[in-house]
Amino acid sequence: MSGNEAIARGAYEAGVNVCSAYPGTPSTEIFENLPQYMDKVYCEWAPNEKVAVEVAYGACVAGARTLSAMKHVGLNVAADPVFTAAYLGVNGGFIIVTADDPSCHSSQNEQDNRWYAKHAKIALVEPSDSQECKDFMREAYRISEEFDTPVLFRTTTRVSHSKSLVELGEREEHGIAPYKKNAQKFVCTPARAYANRAKVEANMQRLADYSNHTPLNRMELRGGRYGVISASIAYEYAKEVFPEDTSFLKLGLTYPLPMQLIREFAAHVETLYVIEELDGFMETEIRAAGIDCIGKSVVSPMYELNPEILREAIFGVKPETRDVGVKAVARPPALCPGCPHRGFFYCVSKIKDAVVTGDIGCYTLGAAPPLNASDTCVCMGGGFTVGAGIARAFSLSGQKRPVFGVVGDSTFFHSGITGAVEIIYNNADMIPVVLDNHITGMTGHQDNPGTGYNLLGEVAASVKIEDVLRGVGFENVIIVDPNDLAAMDKALRDAMASEKRAAVIVRRECLLTKLGKHERRECVVDSDKCIGCKKCLAVGCPAVQLKGGRSFIDRALCVGCTVCAQVCPVHAISRKEG
Repeated sequence: MSGNEAIARGAYEAGVNVCSAYPGTPSTEIFENLPQYMDKVYCEWAPNEKVAVEVAYGACVAGARTLSAMKHVGLNVAADPVFTAAYLGVNGGFIIVTADDPSCHSSQNEQDNRWYAKHAKIALVEPSDSQECKDFMREAYRISEEFDTPVLFRTTTRVSHSKSLVELGEREEHGIAPYKKNAQKFVCTPARAYANRAKVEANMQRLADYSNHTPLNRMELRGGRYGVISASIAYEYAKEVFPEDTSFLKLGLTYPLPMQLIREFAAHVETLYVIEELDGFMETEIRAAGIDCIGKSVVSPMYELNPEILREAIFGVKPETRDVGVKAVARPPALCPGCPHRGFFYCVSKIKDAVVTGDIGCYTLGAAPPLNASDTCVCMGGGFTVGAGIARAFSLSGQKRPVFGVVGDSTFFHSGITGAVEIIYNNADMIPVVLDNHITGMTGHQDNPGTGYNLLGEVAASVKIEDVLRGVGFENVIIVDPNDLAAMDKALRDAMASEKRAAVIVRRECLLTKLGKHERRECVVDSDKCIGCKKCLAVGCPAVQLKGGRSFIDRALCVGCTVCAQVCPVHAISRKEG
């Protein structure tokens, strides 16, 4: 199993009842693997991570064992209820999975979410492989209920996606008791929060005592020359790099740290290393306790580790390399052939002085050459709100530049609706654009509130984006097919000229959800007509290439969207049916 598959299995075996998440790499597959247990487990995609945590926490208040999961930046969105839940405590066990992404493989930063456990004052559990991903879930629920606290369950990209053998167990049923009102515990007024603050500190002291005895933390005593304290995937790397007679203190409960156990372990070794990815989270605590150790002075606090990097950092041994005589072909990221976002970005890039504030999703690639359309990409929902801020600055400085704020359909439901309200309420001089490809594309085609289906594949209510936009005050909602470039260009210019508040919905289903359902279509180039002007290359489609100074379309990639044909000035490109 992958780590994510094992987490889903571990939650099932631990008797989880209610699960809510928002997809985000590297956490997505946890919830994609939960529907197989739907006879025992309720699971859903929520509109965003904050909602997911609140749904899971509400079910926990009612006595259910619950799970929420998200990528690391998603925890920023969910932080509000997480911090308060730490003060209130739980009824059923409550686990929050945060999947960190060292080296930013699919993320806009590589924040180290272990600090959330420290600042929220909740327990932190970290597995190192798939077996631990499964097994530690059961123990995490026990910790949550025994210590009346949410538990942060942290993985990283390698733990989430690497595979190892897993021994399965049986499900431990956890019934949901009849609900009993307990306002004294679960209504977080300032006075109660004040009183709960002391309870949180007492809980952390109890957890600190427990950390010295939990089976999640173990000593592997061998020689006395080197000792290594490590956790998560860094433990696996260290095991490969250090000599066989190295002693290890392998930690699974990493906050609060087992300082008594660490002191005992440090006394067994001459040189103590703390090996961890990203920040010196454990090292900082260990040094503060007066225990001498080596960590970030030799191991970089940036990017993910691997055995070669660690071996060179600790022992100065450079990895062996050899020239194989072949240079890898550069493959920059690009929108897929036939991607419906391409037509929008091509047209908006032709509007003089336009500023396009982008967002998180496939359409982030609108910033890449040759489209070069987007000016910013900050966070989920920022396409609308960052655009509102830019428009406000332009208004104050007297600059007359059109601003288009862009979000996808899933992002619109995640955090775009409040941005749309901001545009209306504070009269931002900009045009919101929703790129509706009818799926959550970047994370692997998960359903969202606009697709008409839920996580279990059941028919669900479909929330109409145009109804929401009209409901918050956009009187002129223009819906356009982006593969019709003339219509796309007209829609943008009509929105700019509109006397009523205008918004644009760019609507065409993601092609990857439709392949196999339609007849094969492709575009071809008449080489006798082609003049080699390269304008077709400006749409940035991987299927369109140059061969002998003339355009050439790769049949294996082309899906017949005709965007390239529409920009050809001599009509050398046409679509071949069949």
